Amino acid sequence: MTVETIQKETKKDTQSPSQIMLDIRNLKKVYPTPKGDYVVLEDLNLQIMKEEFVTIIGHSGCGKTTMLSMIAGLNEITKGDIAVLGQPIKGPGPDRGVIFQAPSLMPWMSALQNVMLGVNQVFPHATKAQRLDIAKYYLQKVGLEDAFHKKAKELSQGMQQRVGIARAFAIKPKVLLLDEPFGMLDSLTRGELQDTLIEIWNKEKITAVMITHDVDEAIFLADRVVMMTSGPKAKIGDILAVDFKRPRTRKAILASNDYYKYRKHLIDFLEH
Repeated sequence: MTVETIQKETKKDTQSPSQIMLDIRNLKKVYPTPKGDYVVLEDLNLQIMKEEFVTIIGHSGCGKTTMLSMIAGLNEITKGDIAVLGQPIKGPGPDRGVIFQAPSLMPWMSALQNVMLGVNQVFPHATKAQRLDIAKYYLQKVGLEDAFHKKAKELSQGMQQRVGIARAFAIKPKVLLLDEPFGMLDSLTRGELQDTLIEIWNKEKITAVMITHDVDEAIFLADRVVMMTSGPKAKIGDILAVDFKRPRTRKAILASNDYYKYRKHLIDFLEH
C-alpha cells in the first residue's frame, strides 16, 4: 500500500457538511511589531470530521499552538472563520476542552476538586451527587481512583496530567484540543498516558486535535496527520491519512510496513 497524501482536500472532506465538526476557513493571524506586521498564519484551511482524531506536526514557530489557541477561543482571529458544528466560535466555551502541556491545576485543591471545577460549571442543573459521579468516573478512567483527595501539588507531573485529561473529558466537549500534553514527561510515562488517552477516546469518540513534535506519537494516535509549513505565513503543507484500524496496539503498528512508510513521509516533510 502506498502512503496516501492529500493537499488540503481529503475524501472525508467531501462528506456532507453535517459531518464536519471543526471548520477552519482562510485563517490568518497577524501580530503587530515595531518593524511591521508579523504574519504567523495565512490562508489556513482545515476541516475536521466528527469523531476524528487529528494530530498536527511542524517545526517550532510554525504557528501550531497559535492555531490551537485560536480554536480554543483564547487568541483573537485576525481574519477568517472557525466554526464548531457550523456555529462560529466567540471566545472560549465548554464545547472545546483543552489539555495544555503544563496541567494548570489549582495546586491547593485535590484532584477531585480540580475536576469538579469544570463539571460544576458545565452541568449546573445536575445534582451534586451526579456531578461527583462524573468527576470520579473520569479520574478512575485515568487511573487515579486512589488519589481523589490528594492535593494537586502532591502529585507527580504525570499524575497531574492525568487529572488534566480527566478534567477535559469530564466536561463532555464537542472538540478536545491537546497542546503537546505529554511533551514534558519521560518516555515511559508518555507511553502510558498515550495509551490512557486513546483508551478513553476510543470509548468517548470526541473529535480531537492534538499538537505534537513526536512523529511516532502523531502516527499512533491519529486518523490524519496534518503537516504545517514553517513560518512566517504558515499554512497546511500536506495531510497524511493513517490507515490503521482501531483500537490500535503499538505492537501491531510497529509490525506493519505501512508504519515505516508513514514515518519516512513525515520525516521527509519535516527535513525538507
